[in-house]
Amino acid sequence: MTMGTNRVTTPFGAGSTAREVLEGIDLSGKRMVVTGASSGIGIETARALAGAGAEVTLAVRNPGAGERAAADIARTTGNPRLRAAPLDLADQSSVAAFVASWEGPLHVLVNNAGVMMLPELTRTPEGWEMQFATNHMGHFALAAGLHDALAAAGAEGGARVVSVSSSGHGASPVVFDDIHFERREYGPALAYGQSKTANALFAVGATRRWASDGILSNSLMPGGIWTDLQRHWSPEYRAEQEEYARRAGILMKTPEQGAATSVLLAASPLVEGVGGRYFEDCQEAEVVPDIVDGVHGVRDYALDPAAAERLWGESLRLLG
Repeated sequence: MTMGTNRVTTPFGAGSTAREVLEGIDLSGKRMVVTGASSGIGIETARALAGAGAEVTLAVRNPGAGERAAADIARTTGNPRLRAAPLDLADQSSVAAFVASWEGPLHVLVNNAGVMMLPELTRTPEGWEMQFATNHMGHFALAAGLHDALAAAGAEGGARVVSVSSSGHGASPVVFDDIHFERREYGPALAYGQSKTANALFAVGATRRWASDGILSNSLMPGGIWTDLQRHWSPEYRAEQEEYARRAGILMKTPEQGAATSVLLAASPLVEGVGGRYFEDCQEAEVVPDIVDGVHGVRDYALDPAAAERLWGESLRLLG
């Protein structure tokens, strides 16, 4: 790792796979949770971590899909220490049940699950906008609920919380005056962008609060990957985005490449002691005035300590 101008760089890049990033790393005895791990980059994140020897819990909304994914990972890695557990991030009682069922230390929590660009304004029973509720509030409650388990691992030598954000954060900061679109017009990209900014701000806030407990958190952009995440896009919009990526020369990643930055932050010694930062392509991203080519860089508002503080307070308030 080099930290020229204090920016973390590694020998890996956009084309690296999750397995390559963990080559030679032994995660035996480490316990990890990956949310949304039954498909997309989530299953490849879990597969790479299990392949390096970790015990991995797949926290998923669909238990059947989770069981199939766990069996597939066990078969391909030869690691039997996999289990699936139900978790619906949009349902706070489901989050509470998952937390209550957890026993013992937790070395790594990968907040990977997410929903993207719901075409219509959808609310949870609490009245929260669904993308913010799922992508941020569910993961916030999960991490806060598992704090003591993470701190137990932190005391043993360190725990990490990985927050999967997106370059989509460039569409919007967290609009604290109207997070849930009660007064402004709903926009799918605005709501998604705000939730992904919240993911990055969570990593800033968690590191500030929990570093003394041995817990560090970073956020990341996995890259452009065609997965089930885009299921709410219209065929026209999908075609537009594919054409844009082709014209701009954007490298569309495989899920195995998309999981690389997640596992780097979850388990690589190259980022030992690093927290509160935003990564892309296995490097710390540059702060930019506008997202480059739709995929590169991080906006300053997504790393703003004051906004991170405000979000933490607002999240606790919403949870009551």
